[in-house]
Amino acid sequence: MAAPAHALTHDEQAVLAPVQGVLDGIAKRDKAIIRAQLLPGGMATFVRKKEVHQVSYEAFLERPMPPDTTKLEERIYNPLIRVDDDIAVVWAAYDFFIDGKVDHCGTDIFTLVRHDGKWLVSGIFDNSRKTCPSRS
Repeated sequence: MAAPAHALTHDEQAVLAPVQGVLDGIAKRDKAIIRAQLLPGGMATFVRKKEVHQVSYEAFLERPMPPDTTKLEERIYNPLIRVDDDIAVVWAAYDFFIDGKVDHCGTDIFTLVRHDGKWLVSGIFDNSRKTCPSRS
């Protein structure tokens, strides 16, 4: 993850942790890591080529992935984090790398709730495009 534009507060770090957990789980292809970050019953919504695809978290976890020999990494940049009591949102630009090269990019939005003292991702939203800005 690229550094945010400002130093993160303790609450912002706590909210960002499960988001990074989802991204780390994708990179490791570890469904247990991803599932541990998600509020049961949540949904993921993806916009691809102007089409909206909404899936349950179970369907999200079951989607096919490239072979294990393919390196995956999703990097977010300058996350905007808002926290109010037990709800939060993370909005960030992202690049998705396959074998070290940008495959696509867009914006990620994660909604979160604090449940039993732990932040969990209650919704995932993203869009995607192939024309991506150069980021340093």
